[in-house]
Amino acid sequence: MHTLFRNSRRKISQGLLFWREAGKGIPVIFLHGAWKDSSQWLSVMETLSENFHCFAPDLLGFGESENPNVHYSIDLQVECIAEFLQALKLEKVYLVGHSLGAWIAASYALKYADQVYGLVLLAPEGVEIERQENSWQKMQKLMRYPPLALKLLRLLRPLAKRLAWYEKFEQDLQLRHLLLRYPTACKLLFQRQHQEIKIELLQDKLHLIEVPALILQGGQETSDILAKSQIYAQSIPQAEFKMIAHAGDDLPESYTGFVAGDIQDFIKGHG
Repeated sequence: MHTLFRNSRRKISQGLLFWREAGKGIPVIFLHGAWKDSSQWLSVMETLSENFHCFAPDLLGFGESENPNVHYSIDLQVECIAEFLQALKLEKVYLVGHSLGAWIAASYALKYADQVYGLVLLAPEGVEIERQENSWQKMQKLMRYPPLALKLLRLLRPLAKRLAWYEKFEQDLQLRHLLLRYPTACKLLFQRQHQEIKIELLQDKLHLIEVPALILQGGQETSDILAKSQIYAQSIPQAEFKMIAHAGDDLPESYTGFVAGDIQDFIKGHG
């Protein structure tokens, strides 16, 4: 199937928002993950656009959307999506989110329940688990590596390869490279004040979500990510949990057929 995607931009109060759009019918909003942009959803949208009107915005500070000099928060992203939907005159939608996008989608449903038919959340962020603080501290430490030390270690790479800690260092270096590509995700997930992030976490609020939800999780993900999905599934009153056993952390891109089929079944089951 060949799908015609429409790329658009709209000025909202915080900056210019870019989105991809295809299809017609019931509106479905796709919110991308922390280390992605809206292109993450292209394959899923292509499959679903025959039956649904699909929209995938780049979150503010990501992709082709503007990156203004503002204080980023989950609530800011929620308000940007609210303004986006208002501008497009979309009164009620399904929200589909992956990772950070799922956190934003769930937060939106808590704040604007009357505008949401239902939620599909893939490997959602936004709840606290054991070892969470250790993970935050590790990410913050990676971002604070002194540039001079990194340069010196790279110069010493031929010698360092013989040392036991070198493989771990290379993994950390690759992770840091990814983090630097997505500065807004870093600000949202671990570069704000710890207390500010904790206030926006949802583990004590999920029971207030009034709309049906489907939680999708790859079976090959880490135990921490699985634990977060289980908190969502156990806390949202109308939640269904589904595991895609052989899937990893790239559900929308590599398991398009499974994800699109589950989204379609969910919407048809609650339409």
